[in-house]
Amino acid sequence: MSETPMNAAELREQAQGLRLHGLLAHWSEVMADADAAQRIAQWLRWELQERGRRSLERRLRDAHIGQFKPVADFDWSWPTQIDRAAIEELMTLQFLADATNVVFAGPNGVGKTMCACNLGYQAVLAGHTVLFVTAGQLLGDLAALDSDSALRSRLRRYAAPDLLLIDEVGYLSYSNRHADLLFELVSRRYQHKSTVVTTNKAFADWGEVFPNAGCVVSLVDRLMHRAEVVRIEGQSYRAKEAQERLAARSRQRAGKPVRSKKS
Repeated sequence: MSETPMNAAELREQAQGLRLHGLLAHWSEVMADADAAQRIAQWLRWELQERGRRSLERRLRDAHIGQFKPVADFDWSWPTQIDRAAIEELMTLQFLADATNVVFAGPNGVGKTMCACNLGYQAVLAGHTVLFVTAGQLLGDLAALDSDSALRSRLRRYAAPDLLLIDEVGYLSYSNRHADLLFELVSRRYQHKSTVVTTNKAFADWGEVFPNAGCVVSLVDRLMHRAEVVRIEGQSYRAKEAQERLAARSRQRAGKPVRSKKS
């Protein structure tokens, strides 16, 4: 289907949006040419496409999502418990509209991080800013800052993205200071921006993650308020893939003829 041609006013508005001040300064001269509108429309289209491509590359780079398995390649039959409909609904990104949080909970290797990364990738494609970070990286980074001004600046950085993905909460134990820092960050994003958390601990056990921290109840309360919790149960998917690779190599070796040693 061919694109609907834009009139001169629409083209000028698009050029203004792209801040093409040189072109706008000579607009009347350019548009005096009968074929100018068609050429200008093509140039503006190219410029928009190139800026869109570069913006996507920049946001993907800044998101630090890294490599991940696409959700389309996930074996939904492997987990013993997973709400596929809930995950597919989350992939529409509707939860971002009202700053709903998302929690993927379950044991190691069941696909929590995979789901979080896919959410982040879809958000980047949709034009949102995203940041992926492990809990250890996040809290270690914040706790290492000495000055209040540096800490405030770093908290603003983590609070800024439309979607913040915090991976592996519960795999390590943290001090009261770490708990306070996470509480401060979650509070800054609370009801303003969506946060996705992956954890291998039930919220009732977060006291083990932050022993003796007085803010744990309030931290969980802010995360859970208007949150979508997806529980995934089953054996490790990574262990399953490792076993399959081992079995494939064993079959391959069994099929090879044994070479006799020369005396």
